[in-house]
Amino acid sequence: MFFSLRNRLFIIFTCLLTIPLIVLSIIIPRWFTSIIEDQTQDLTIEAMDQYSLYTDSITTQAEDLGKQVLVNQTTQQWLRLEKKDEEIPREQSLLQKNQLKMLLSSMMVNNSNGMSISVVLNNGEGAWGNNPNLHNIDWFQDFTINEQRFVKSHIDPYMPGQGNSNSYILPLVDLNTVVSYGFIKVNFPSTLLETALGKISIGKKGHAYLIDQQGANVLEGKIDTPKWVLKNSLTKIKNNQKQKGLLETDYHGEKYFVFFQKLAVGDWILVSEVTKSDLFSKVNVLQRNLLLISAFVFILTIVASFVLSSNIVSPLGKLAKAMKFIERGDFTGAKSFMPTIKSSNDEVGYVVKVFDHTVDQLKNLIETEYEANIRRKDAEYKALLLQINPHFLNNTLEIIGGLAVQGKNKEVMNVSIYLGRMMRYSLNTQNDVVRLSEEISYIRSYTDILKVRYEDAITIDIVEDPETRNLPIIKFVLQPLVENAVKYSFIEKTTAEIFIKTEKINNQVLIVLEDKGIGMSEEVIADLVSEETKNETLSVLASKGNSIGLKNVLGRLKLYYGQNFSYKIESEKNIGTRITLCINFDRGDIHDEGHHCG
Repeated sequence: MFFSLRNRLFIIFTCLLTIPLIVLSIIIPRWFTSIIEDQTQDLTIEAMDQYSLYTDSITTQAEDLGKQVLVNQTTQQWLRLEKKDEEIPREQSLLQKNQLKMLLSSMMVNNSNGMSISVVLNNGEGAWGNNPNLHNIDWFQDFTINEQRFVKSHIDPYMPGQGNSNSYILPLVDLNTVVSYGFIKVNFPSTLLETALGKISIGKKGHAYLIDQQGANVLEGKIDTPKWVLKNSLTKIKNNQKQKGLLETDYHGEKYFVFFQKLAVGDWILVSEVTKSDLFSKVNVLQRNLLLISAFVFILTIVASFVLSSNIVSPLGKLAKAMKFIERGDFTGAKSFMPTIKSSNDEVGYVVKVFDHTVDQLKNLIETEYEANIRRKDAEYKALLLQINPHFLNNTLEIIGGLAVQGKNKEVMNVSIYLGRMMRYSLNTQNDVVRLSEEISYIRSYTDILKVRYEDAITIDIVEDPETRNLPIIKFVLQPLVENAVKYSFIEKTTAEIFIKTEKINNQVLIVLEDKGIGMSEEVIADLVSEETKNETLSVLASKGNSIGLKNVLGRLKLYYGQNFSYKIESEKNIGTRITLCINFDRGDIHDEGHHCG
């Protein structure tokens, strides 16, 4: 059977353990992915901003050094001396060059970033030596043709011992004629930019580069990023109006995240790239581990279900089969089947032992079924009867309290007298059956209390058939019905009209109660019919005093009179309700069973 206890345990364990882990293994990595992506973007852009500021400070310092050299008198005097066409004494030329060297050396010594400075004429003659192949050097051609003032990483042979350097080139201009005769070259170590650039790398295999508009590396080393990714990203960067941002590019089934920032230094572009698999490698490992744990928990669930089914479900299943013998009334078969149930010395074993003992007890009880049934009916009736007393007493005390607050002493006295009569009636527990006239008298006291409370807003008319006065009836049949009639009359109306009539027709006594309240829905009537058909008096007992009304009355009458009682309910919404109680005093089978009154 699919919905056996074993399958239910398996489903419960799966829902409680396996499914949540599977869901978490999907949700948590996605959540981490979004967080990591946002944090990576923020941190990378922040690091790139800091690198941009750092690069600006280095290049700005290089520009300032070049300008200081340019405007210095020593530089200008050397330039004017070298550009003269006439022959000048060698001693004077060497003296002026030495002064220029001293100036450049002084500036280089005072510089904290290890920058070096050289002053060179267009013919290759410089302060630190002559370079006849100057016009064949790439960076010089970029400067003269493309006006590129910032040079990518290279080795300057005239500045030994510095390794690779990047440079800033400033035209060497005669400040008097504003004519350029050469250039001032300020070198700064490439390691200054490379060290700071290493701090921008993302993930384990991510890269950060400083490139120019052509995609060439401004610093040392080769570019490990696939050429297509770099080329495609560079095209998008050039067409992008933003100074910085994030690009996503797919290449050979891998997604690349490319962060970029356009620097103010020449045409340099700061680029940092990382693959999606590298960036989220830890998240992928977490997801894989969660899925493995989910698989382990699923296997553990199967094992636990099997163990529980062996120790708990199997004995309980056999116990259920033994109960089927009891359901058929075969106590002998149940007793013979019980030894086949094997169980441990635990709660299940205890249940099996108790059930075995219960079978013996039930067999003995059935032998005295008639006596036990009479006692049960009497006990049920007593319980229902006791539910009535606290209910109407509470309602009556509320009426007295309301009158006392209003200062109506006479009415309080009258209600107290009525209540006293009702209490005498209810406290007489020697007899559960009274004459119908006594029940009607009790109702008159109750309705007199209602009239005091509601004054002209309520009308209660009682018509009593003299032939019914001495007929026996159980107590408290009418009071709950009257109480409900009054209650539901005042829900949507300002007045209540109640009509009560007793009538004897042949061997039947009819007790009729009518009101002009809100009426009863078909669902409520159908519910009453269903419970009466099933003889469900237990639902009335389960109320525990919380709801004493029509169900209580019908339950008590059915319990006491059995098949000699029937009833009929006629109701129309917003028009009213008519309830007819029929009691057959012939003590034989009445001609109309169910809820119809003849």
